[in-house]
Amino acid sequence: MFGRVIGFVFFLFLLSVVFGAVIVTRFMAFRGGHRWLALGVLILVFVGFVTIVRRMFGRSWGPVGDLIDATRRLGDGETGVRIETRAPGPFGAIGASFNRMAVRLEEEDERRRRLLADLGHELRTPLTVIRGEIEAVIDGVHDPSSLSHVVEEVELMERLLEDLRVLALAEAGRLQLHKEPTDVHGLIVDMIASFTVALEGQGVAVVIDVEQEMAEIDVDHHRLRQVLANLVSNAVKQMADGGRLEIVARTEPATVVIEVSDTGPGIPTERLETIFDRFVKAGDSAGTGLGLSIARDLVEAHNGTLTAANLPERGARFSIRLPAEG
Repeated sequence: MFGRVIGFVFFLFLLSVVFGAVIVTRFMAFRGGHRWLALGVLILVFVGFVTIVRRMFGRSWGPVGDLIDATRRLGDGETGVRIETRAPGPFGAIGASFNRMAVRLEEEDERRRRLLADLGHELRTPLTVIRGEIEAVIDGVHDPSSLSHVVEEVELMERLLEDLRVLALAEAGRLQLHKEPTDVHGLIVDMIASFTVALEGQGVAVVIDVEQEMAEIDVDHHRLRQVLANLVSNAVKQMADGGRLEIVARTEPATVVIEVSDTGPGIPTERLETIFDRFVKAGDSAGTGLGLSIARDLVEAHNGTLTAANLPERGARFSIRLPAEG
């Protein structure tokens, strides 16, 4: 684009030089009033040439100037800056790309601010408990051997920081996956075994329905187990008075589907849209509120999807869809 503009301007310059030389030569041959007429024509030609070049460069370089100014303002932290994209061709495309970039930066900045605010809120409670317990020990109110609450709050903070680390790596696309051929049925059975005590204690019946002769899938065994364990843990918490937990795995064209369903109260309608957001949790939950957000990011790191829905009668279902070829 720039080469064509410069080439065209150079062509106009040569044309004007040649034309001007001819006019000057003719001008020298004129006498009297004809000479002044020729001078007027020469001036008009020069003014016309300058006007054409100015308008051409105004249309070409005007958007460039706007882009330079907007880039400077964006670099200074003004994330709300946008540029008009009325210019056709490449300049309009550049302007549209810049605006999309500015929107993404603004959204990322807003997410960062929300994360810091939420993180401050989540850390405030355990820190308050820890400080209160330590001050009680210093004042002689508590015996140092009764600091079990401090240990629990420290463990909560450790889980929160680890969850944030995994979340940051996943969202930055830098989470390393160690994929290997994995037997889905074996993975589910092994994962459920770790919940045996909780399931039997709450009277939760477990049904595992894995499609026969399902081929192994190429996934990170540890991360997929982490996702399923999170979904099962949430489901068990929703069935304190007993119920039915069902895990189904089947194949669809080029896709492996794993569904975790429960017969709990289901997901409140107002939470369906935000169920995977950070720090979204039930009012009585003692978790970090990052489990489902991490689960979604881990599934997406496998080029899959994780969705949630309520069942027609009672309960909720979480569906994992993974590419069959890994």
